[in-house]
Amino acid sequence: MDNERVDSIKVLAPTGMLGAGFPEATIERGLALGADVISVDAGSTDSGPYYLGSAQPKTTRAAVARDLRVLLKAAARAGIPLIVGSCGTSGTDAGVDWIAGITADILADEGLGLRVARIYSEQEAGTLVGHLDAGRIHALPPLGELTAETLESCTHIVAMMGHEPLVAALEAGAQVVLAGRATDTAVAAAYPLMKGMPAGPTWHAGKIIECGGQCTTDPRAGGVLATIDAGGFTIEPLDPTVACTPILVAAHMLYETVNPFQMREPDGTLDVREATYTALDDRRVRVEGSRFHIADQHTVKLEGARVTGYETMSFTAIRDPHILEHIDDWADLLRTITTQRVAQTLGLSEDKYAFDVRLYGYNAVLGHLEPAQGAPREVGVMLLVNAPDQSTATAVAKVANPLMLHLPTPDMSYLPSLAFATSPAETERGPAYEFVLNHVVDTTSPTDMFRIEIEEAPHRG
Repeated sequence: MDNERVDSIKVLAPTGMLGAGFPEATIERGLALGADVISVDAGSTDSGPYYLGSAQPKTTRAAVARDLRVLLKAAARAGIPLIVGSCGTSGTDAGVDWIAGITADILADEGLGLRVARIYSEQEAGTLVGHLDAGRIHALPPLGELTAETLESCTHIVAMMGHEPLVAALEAGAQVVLAGRATDTAVAAAYPLMKGMPAGPTWHAGKIIECGGQCTTDPRAGGVLATIDAGGFTIEPLDPTVACTPILVAAHMLYETVNPFQMREPDGTLDVREATYTALDDRRVRVEGSRFHIADQHTVKLEGARVTGYETMSFTAIRDPHILEHIDDWADLLRTITTQRVAQTLGLSEDKYAFDVRLYGYNAVLGHLEPAQGAPREVGVMLLVNAPDQSTATAVAKVANPLMLHLPTPDMSYLPSLAFATSPAETERGPAYEFVLNHVVDTTSPTDMFRIEIEEAPHRG
């Protein structure tokens, strides 16, 4: 990869997540505007711990392949790199290999000769226990100190890389970089940093464009192009009918950050307290004044998930106006009788299983914070049972089945008929997972926790 320094770098961010889709015409416009690199995120923890715990992708192969085909062809035609971060949703080794397999098929289909790098971020629990014993692992709020038992209980653990492993792959000659778990910003920041762009504007631009068109007046219309230079960066939408505004651009610093003026990366902290946002015209915004403070110690964040049990779900709907007038009392009664009958019929005490009753259409989302008053018109009742094994979870749900179909309030003189959403009423969800790691590791080098493999470019067809 040519490391010649340049005056500016243009980063094309096509979408907030690979597989979410984008208009192909916006990629063509990005190339016409002179894009130097295409960066796209392929993962997140937003959808919960299942995808890390099971090492399964959230996105379907067809959707990922569609987006990848457009981006690979564009990168090859323009002679620019393509960087994909957090492959397979959670960035596990299996996720990297999954995206790499799709990439290989597309390259063969299209006759493209691109050199592909895989960067693996999955960690062995035993190695991390060594770091823990040496005092190199530290907790982030709200979690407390880590134990070896917690590390060993995880089904999968990934480390979140910064830009350095991505730069290492590019400098080794990769034209396509498929990375495991990475910070969203690093995916966009790696190439500009490698080309000598200043850290403050580069990291700030990376933060703003991490979600593609989220900082525009129409996020559905496609992504954005950020031009980073020595004094700051300029951002514009790839769809000519859409606009960026100073408020929309500045507001993205509120997204997924504890502090809207600062954001920690593995090698330091982005500081935008003195940043200014200026509309250059009715579509483009110029940002200046961003700073980046290098940390005394480079750290890498860990993410890990473990199995908490097995889940079975039932869902019924209530339209009976009398029950709905007393829905809290009815839900309490359902909990009480279910617990009693599980003890009577299955012989299980409450420490052997758990269940949750969620009232959708009433307060399932906000709980006690729900501001609405009065009885709802209809309520969907979700019963979610968790137990050490699937058969027990399903048995508990089956005990609750008659109650979710006919349970009256104590003052009712008839049995109501409620409405199950499915037949059978019980849906076995399999293993359930929880996140158990929110810790950082002190590293000896920014790349020592990651493994880079580069494949030779295939011959063109």
